Amino acid sequence: MRVVVGQGSCGIATGAKKTVAALEKLIAEKGLNVEVGTVGCVGTCYLEPIVDVYEDNGDMTRYVKVQPEKVEEIVESHLVNHKVCEDLAITEEDKQFIGKQQRVVLRNCGIINPEDIDEYLAVDGYKAIEKVLKSMKPEEVIEEIKISGLRGRGGAGFPTWFKWNAAKASPGKEKYLVCNADEGDPGAFMDRSMMEGEPHRVIEGMLIAAIATRAHHGYIYVRAEYPLAVERLQTAIDKAMDKGLLGKDILGSGFDFDLHISQGAGAFVCGEGSALTTSIEGNRGMPRVKPPRTVEHGLFNKPTVLNNVETFCNVPPIILNGAKWYQGFGPANNHGTKAFALTGNVKNTGLIEVPMGTTLREVIFDIGGGVKGGDFKAVQIGGPSGGCLCISATEDHLDMNLDFDSLKKVGAMIGSGGLVVMNDKSCMVEVARFFMNFTQNESCGKCVPCREGTKRMLELLTDITEGRGTMEHIELLEKLSDTISATALCGLGKTAASPVVSTLKYFRDEYIAHVVDKKCPAGQCKAL
Repeated sequence: MRVVVGQGSCGIATGAKKTVAALEKLIAEKGLNVEVGTVGCVGTCYLEPIVDVYEDNGDMTRYVKVQPEKVEEIVESHLVNHKVCEDLAITEEDKQFIGKQQRVVLRNCGIINPEDIDEYLAVDGYKAIEKVLKSMKPEEVIEEIKISGLRGRGGAGFPTWFKWNAAKASPGKEKYLVCNADEGDPGAFMDRSMMEGEPHRVIEGMLIAAIATRAHHGYIYVRAEYPLAVERLQTAIDKAMDKGLLGKDILGSGFDFDLHISQGAGAFVCGEGSALTTSIEGNRGMPRVKPPRTVEHGLFNKPTVLNNVETFCNVPPIILNGAKWYQGFGPANNHGTKAFALTGNVKNTGLIEVPMGTTLREVIFDIGGGVKGGDFKAVQIGGPSGGCLCISATEDHLDMNLDFDSLKKVGAMIGSGGLVVMNDKSCMVEVARFFMNFTQNESCGKCVPCREGTKRMLELLTDITEGRGTMEHIELLEKLSDTISATALCGLGKTAASPVVSTLKYFRDEYIAHVVDKKCPAGQCKAL
């Protein structure tokens, strides 16, 4: 018998370490031959701390919301007397949170110990590397990624193979590979959970990309606010080195690849490629004018491939199972699955993974369990950098497919994958003000449209929510939105106005109520 406790950031925040201590103490006192292990977050964050009990035959019982005071009942009943504690076990309804998903990149998160390389090897870890080194040429790897249709999961959905091929074709022997783990969108924690739950998958995906592009130096750029992710990534790198999977002459192939972690200070703008590489170089993270693109002149002015965590995590299963297998998920030109952080006014919050093309209705009501505290009103999708879109509660919008092309048609982007659900008690003007405040604070200040324009837009939105707004405020917001989107230097500035544009499009009546009637329909703006 084996017991594992979910110890991602969410589990630890809800008391998982105290639960582990209580389990170990009682097991020792009773002289039981039961191991207590560590796993990452399985995704059901709303049920943490989670304790899984595995029988010798492989059967598993999941216990949820296990605080230390509940440990004695589990130990006495299940571990000693082999009787399941039904009152603490996960319900059939909550099982659907996982059951209605299709997990590719999250397949092993919450299942294996992220700090034990042998557990990763036991679930076919690093087998894709062996396949690439023994039987595939770099061109064949890139072609397989091309056929799979894998598009970058960090924002705009750019074809992954195209970046790899461009970097491979760039002249010069010195090339770099960078993993963008600077996850800064409000309400987003997909990359964090992947790094905490299965760091070797990130490394393996990067290593395959390095072989395909002939890059010999790699960096994982992760924000310092993710200390657990940093710790587990470093442990994984060290153990991969010990196994000959990183460093010199990997698996006797003659291929060298060194991998380092670079910690960012938390600047949202460093999620943009050129700002990120500038930060790794030790300079202030600020974007530059493009072209040249990163694949031509990136880190240390060398050709650089830059993908995010989830993109790299998709690579090993594509290589192992084949591009045709990957095409079985999602619609044409939007193949694969997508991880989303489901938060806000929804009953079941956590990390989910569904095929591209899954509808908002399925995500919010089937997996998320429905809206909490009121009726559905809107969803903020993709974060500020992805073009946050507030969607009115119409049948068309709830049944809209979550994929790159479908969202683009309604003026949104899938972004990194944050989904913040809002009920009918949410004020959409205040939502726009919140995101504008975030964007304005995170502006690097390099270009005037973003530096000054977002500041002025925040002032206008503040006036409206505090009762000083007029119809002229709304007109000026629209003009500023157009100007900033057209003239800002980088993606942060170009999408800064998206919360305003989308809320004005779908909830214009709320703006008018604020400035004409001097009332907040949702009752959230205290001054009104």
